[in-house]
Amino acid sequence: MSVARPAWPAEAVEPELRAAVAALLDRHPDGVLPIVQAGHPVLRTVSARYTGQLGDVLPRLLDAMVTTMHAAPGVGLAAPQIGVGLAIAVLEDPGLPAGWEQTADARERAPLALRTIINPTYDAVGDERRSFYEGCLSVEGYQAVVTRPRTVRLRAQDENGAAVDETLSGWPARIVQHETDHLEGALYVDRAETRSLCATATYGALWADEDVPERASAMLGFDIA
Repeated sequence: MSVARPAWPAEAVEPELRAAVAALLDRHPDGVLPIVQAGHPVLRTVSARYTGQLGDVLPRLLDAMVTTMHAAPGVGLAAPQIGVGLAIAVLEDPGLPAGWEQTADARERAPLALRTIINPTYDAVGDERRSFYEGCLSVEGYQAVVTRPRTVRLRAQDENGAAVDETLSGWPARIVQHETDHLEGALYVDRAETRSLCATATYGALWADEDVPERASAMLGFDIA
């Protein structure tokens, strides 16, 4: 839920950063930006808190981030993933297609409406944890199991600077955690069960049909919640 909508202050604009981001967007008029891959320092740097540095370029950046996320395709994209070290992310998950209802229920993968989160933080709500395979647009070609809190309280701002305070569970909570971690310089592999790491093709061939990774856990030798 969002409340009061303060405007980003005009005096917070940083002309050099604004110009650099505008130039990035100008180089990709179709709105599909290159996604930075693991090993790049921007993915291992804590993002600067957004206070209005981009001024009128922010809506353009958000549009491009959404376009890039859809094109990848993915369910979330953080600004560092397109080389911009600001605490901004976009999220959207349409959910699993028809025929995957059992898996969607097991993973609590409810659809997540398109949204922007700026300067997000999260806290676990309760002690329940869940283990599932995750991938990342910045770690192409691999999947691994990550155990995360089932429910989190998200605090952030939206694109207008309005406060967001929301509790999410299941897969939406996992997306929030994954993208917020990006803004802290963390990748999902930092939290992953390393024995679960597999090529995406192998995941598709062996483990994608599991509602939860119990068989993978037993055969590869890692623990799950």
